[in-house]
Amino acid sequence: MNEDSCQLPVAAARKGRQSRGVWYVLRDLAGTILPAIVIALLIHLFLVQATRVFGQSMEPNIHENQRLVVEKLSYRFHGPQRGDVVVLHDPTDPDELLIKRIVGLPGERITVANGRVYVDGAPLPEPYLDQATDGSTCSWVVPPLNVFVMGDNRGASRDSRSFGPVPMDMLLGQAVFRYWPPDQIGFVR
Repeated sequence: MNEDSCQLPVAAARKGRQSRGVWYVLRDLAGTILPAIVIALLIHLFLVQATRVFGQSMEPNIHENQRLVVEKLSYRFHGPQRGDVVVLHDPTDPDELLIKRIVGLPGERITVANGRVYVDGAPLPEPYLDQATDGSTCSWVVPPLNVFVMGDNRGASRDSRSFGPVPMDMLLGQAVFRYWPPDQIGFVR
């Protein structure tokens, strides 16, 4: 018997095991990676999302280039609350995101006068501000399923004073945690 003919089946068997080995590795990787990707996408779509702050409209409380965690689930169970810091789609350009604070809820009359915000005629306590709310006297009634949002840096914020109340379905979620930069890690207030 020829020595080469004996090697051929062994070499072919080895090649078959190698191709099966590659297949098993690819299958195992797909079985691990694909579910991980699906889980990450579901978390991103329905539970939480990371975002970066652009602009100065929320200073001194939230600064440009900070990274925040936006929680998306709770507004499916209850409505937004006054004082919540929210990330929302810009009503004038839905591809852009804004970060603002909710100051008015459905059915309320929001008035800006004398450097203050009033809700149904009563001054709104705003301990998070370090400046007056300038501007001419204006008043808005917040329609059902809408909120009135303003930036904390009232002099440098494009908010509901310019684009009006925001439909709640434009809210991405509530900003709850700041994770970057490391020296500013903490809950958003």
